[in-house]
Amino acid sequence: MLKKILFTLTAVLVLVSIYLVFSGFSPIPVSTKEAAGDPNNFKIFYFHLPIAISAYLAFALVFVSSVLYLRSKQQKWDIIALSSAEVGVIFALLTLVSGSIWAKSAWGAYWVTWDVRLNTSLVLFLIYLAYLMVRQAVDEPEKRARLSAVFGIVGFIGVPLSFMSIRLWNRATIHPVADLNYSTFNSLLITLLVNFAAYFLLAASLILIKIDNERQKEKVNEIKRVKGL
Repeated sequence: MLKKILFTLTAVLVLVSIYLVFSGFSPIPVSTKEAAGDPNNFKIFYFHLPIAISAYLAFALVFVSSVLYLRSKQQKWDIIALSSAEVGVIFALLTLVSGSIWAKSAWGAYWVTWDVRLNTSLVLFLIYLAYLMVRQAVDEPEKRARLSAVFGIVGFIGVPLSFMSIRLWNRATIHPVADLNYSTFNSLLITLLVNFAAYFLLAASLILIKIDNERQKEKVNEIKRVKGL
């Protein structure tokens, strides 16, 4: 019942977020003086930022679950780590795609090789893609879970590096700064908060669905082991 409520609320919020962005309610989030392309294209900010933060949160859950697995050796934490990693990789990919679309309008190119935020985001995506590949390469369940947990803990360093990249290397980025003038602040904040809620819940819903699928898969595998199949 709770999951149905969550899924329904997620769908409603995603639809509302799309409406707010494209209905004219939401302002262009950057100064038009800084917008090299069509300023309306900068509204992708309302999707891009929440999706990126959702990826960070999913990877943070991988980190926490990995620590808890190493402490308890309980399989449920390995399942949560795997599920969070898969959803995080999807959201990280969407972050790169939406960022590239935004970059094309702002900078005239889909990828600016020296921009530190783009590069750290790509590295973060590759780290957790490698995490999933490592899991596929190891057959023995306990060894796979243990190795993945270590990878999930060490790999998390890419999250704060990506998040803080603009502040750490502020001369190596041309990411635009939000235009927070008083007249448009309220509508910008409302739209952004709705988008954050929508995509946080979407990530949570996908993780829960993946957890359920993995648990069913483990039950099937256990039955096969018992029967010697």
